[in-house]
Parts: sequence; C-alpha cells; structure tokens
Amino acid sequence: MDIDLILRVYPFFLKAALVTIQLSVLTVALGLLCGSLGAAARLSRSWGLRLIGATYVSVIRGTPALIQLFILYFGGPQIGIQLDAFEAGVIGLGVNIGAYMTETIRGAIVAVDKGQTEAARTLGLSRSETMRKVILPQAARLMIRPLGVNINAQIKGTALVAAISVVELTYTAQRYIGSTYKPFEMFLLAGAIYMVIIHVTGLGVSWLDRRARIT
Repeated sequence: MDIDLILRVYPFFLKAALVTIQLSVLTVALGLLCGSLGAAARLSRSWGLRLIGATYVSVIRGTPALIQLFILYFGGPQIGIQLDAFEAGVIGLGVNIGAYMTETIRGAIVAVDKGQTEAARTLGLSRSETMRKVILPQAARLMIRPLGVNINAQIKGTALVAAISVVELTYTAQRYIGSTYKPFEMFLLAGAIYMVIIHVTGLGVSWLDRRARIT
C-alpha cells in the first residue's frame, strides 16, 4: 500500500468530504420536510391526500435513486427544469430519502398508544391539539433511532451523485484513480472518511436518543 500517496492526496479528499457533508445536511433537511408532509398525507382523513402520500412513497421507493437522479439532471432540461449537478443531487436524494422518512415518521406516530388519543380527546383537546401536544412529543422519541438509520444511509447514498459529476468523496476517488492507477488506496481513503462521518453522526443520534429517554 502506498502510504506516501495517501498522505499527498488526503487534503483533497478532506475538501471533498466537506461537499459530502454539505450534501448530507441539505438532503436530510429536505428529506425531513418531505417525510413530515408525506406522513401527514398518509395519516390524513382525506382519501385524496392519502392517495398522494401513498403514491409518493410507492413510486420513490419502487425506483432506484440513481435513475431518479438521471431523470432530474439529464431529463429535466427536456421539460424546462434546469439544475446544476449539485442542485439536482440535493433535490433528487432529498426527495428519495423523504419517502423512507415518511414511513419512519408515520410508523412512530401510529406506534403511540391509542389510549393517549382517547384520553386527550376526553380532556377536550381538538384533533390537531392532540396531535401537537400529546402524540408528536411521544412519537418524536420513537423515531430518533430509525431516522438515524435513514440519515446514515443517506450519507452513504451521497456517493451516487458522483454519477452526475458532483465533486464529492467518491468522485474525487475516481478522479485520482485515473491519474495514479491506485484504486485500493483511493477507495480505502474515501471509505475511511465515510466511516468517520457516519461514526460522528451515530454518536449524535445516540446522544439525542439518550436525552429523549431522560426527558
């Protein structure tokens, strides 16, 4: 293994890691927004909203994320959607992970004991007040770890944007392989950096989970 080569190129990989982190933060934020709206639609009394929510989850989860990125980035201009590679990556991956977060959030809400709802309604709370003041605070504790799994999957999933030439970790590794012909060292370095990012994220999720169980 060429340690000298790794030491020479790692600053460029760290710069690419910042792009990966930025992608992860933005796509997770968009995913949480889409997931919250999707869960609200799936739990709505309106059959139309339930149909929209179910269709969103079914279509997005039923097709590869890479295909969705290609449609958005390469196919978008045909229908008037002009996005640069980074924007397409954020929107494509954010909407994709949002479908998985929809089911995570919905599952946590459904898991709250129905007796909580009945007790709240007995006390005179409206349906929206019951959801906001009783159900969601309890569901939030239940969804922390499952959402953490979604977030870790999303961090690794950002590697897909290398296919549309976003200069993040995987794309950087591929570019240096072309000039050094050392795939083992380049992918090993990229993998190690991914592991550090995911480990730090996991620590944050565990901390939030402990805090939620205490309060």
